[in-house]
Amino acid sequence: MLTIYGRRNSANVQVAMWTIHELGLEHRRIDVGIGHASPQEPDYLAKNPMGLVPTLEDGDTTLWESAAIMRYLAASHGDNTFWPSDPRQRAPLDTWAEWGKNTFARAILDIFSDEVRVHPDLRKPEDLDRMSERAAALATILSDHLSSRNHIAGEDFTFADIAVGHILYRYHTLDWPRPTLPVIDAYYARLQERPAFRDHVMVNYDDLRGLYPDPE
Repeated sequence: MLTIYGRRNSANVQVAMWTIHELGLEHRRIDVGIGHASPQEPDYLAKNPMGLVPTLEDGDTTLWESAAIMRYLAASHGDNTFWPSDPRQRAPLDTWAEWGKNTFARAILDIFSDEVRVHPDLRKPEDLDRMSERAAALATILSDHLSSRNHIAGEDFTFADIAVGHILYRYHTLDWPRPTLPVIDAYYARLQERPAFRDHVMVNYDDLRGLYPDPE
């Protein structure tokens, strides 16, 4: 049985948990991180030297980095639709997965950090303007790609949708000048039809608000 370490309201943990539930894998999740056991404890650092979440244990295999966990599970348990076996077919999806998990998600998480994790006295409107402009430009790239398809690959749901789509809950619930992109909104609505997305990505993050140091 798989063991996943990490708190529910971590976007990175959500990548792993969404994958696990899409694939119907038996597992247990152990809370680690803010408000729970510290990832800086020696026992945890022996599993994950970065001291971050998530970490996956599968027998004698231990992995960290959420995208690596997603790919490992997809390659081990996904069918040829979810994880195409042909590298030439999979490569374009992996390109979007890399973009979604890193470039796009990072832009949205910068806004998340500004709204949720930065002390109000330290926030600067010009910072949000800059971050919003960057996020909007990336969202437009995604909108253009999805304008003629229902999912990243076309009609089929794949691992790439997890890498790209996991950040859309925060994209839609943070307070920022979000661009008007009906294609993105429709894609988000389609993802909400998936129980694994609703249960493991649409997780309230209010417990993370206010967890910032006092300004000096």
